Amino acid sequence: MEKAIALLEVQALVAAIAGLDAMCKAADVRLIHVEKRLGGRLVTVVVEGTVSAVEAAAAAGAAAAAKVGNVKLCEVIARPHPDVMRFLYTD
Repeated sequence: MEKAIALLEVQALVAAIAGLDAMCKAADVRLIHVEKRLGGRLVTVVVEGTVSAVEAAAAAGAAAAAKVGNVKLCEVIARPHPDVMRFLYTD
């Protein structure tokens, strides 16, 4: 089973929450990282799962976030390098 990650970067915290909610409801993915910049005006959420699940989640998340805010980026990375994953897991 190949793993993948999806990054959704939006302007505004509300858009990020709407996008993340849609991502989690659309497919079997789990939140692994949140990055807030400029007091929550630029927010990036990262989810992981199988490639197909992450692709479906990314599409749903971008569409939902675009309804309430400005989507800056939505990217899927299949089979991310272990160093990328170490960067994202900050616990």
